[in-house]
Amino acid sequence: MQTLSTDQAPAAIGPYAQAVSANGFLFTAGQIPLDPVSMEIVGDEVGAQTEQVLSNLSAVLAAAGTGWSRVVKTTVFLRSMDDFPAMNAVYARVLGEARPARSTVAVAGLPRNVRVEIECVAALGDD
Repeated sequence: MQTLSTDQAPAAIGPYAQAVSANGFLFTAGQIPLDPVSMEIVGDEVGAQTEQVLSNLSAVLAAAGTGWSRVVKTTVFLRSMDDFPAMNAVYARVLGEARPARSTVAVAGLPRNVRVEIECVAALGDD
């Protein structure tokens, strides 16, 4: 196993890694809509927050030498399922033709009271 870190995504704020590679796969930590420079939450609405979350994940994937076309699974955590359509519109646009397996769940709470958190598993290799 190898841990991965990039300054293009928010630094881990606890005892965890941004991502870990093992057996040809990359497992990311959940990303919330933190700006990697200011470490402040970006946006109030789920659309803007989803943009930042996916930007953070894109940076982690790129640092590992992979990309959205090699993502095999995502898990989306929403504060409310009412936010699903807006999140899904941004998700579909950013992922383009990529169609990983996905689970989307509503949760009782997320760090810093954000509206969305997303994690993913990707095959390592060129995107």
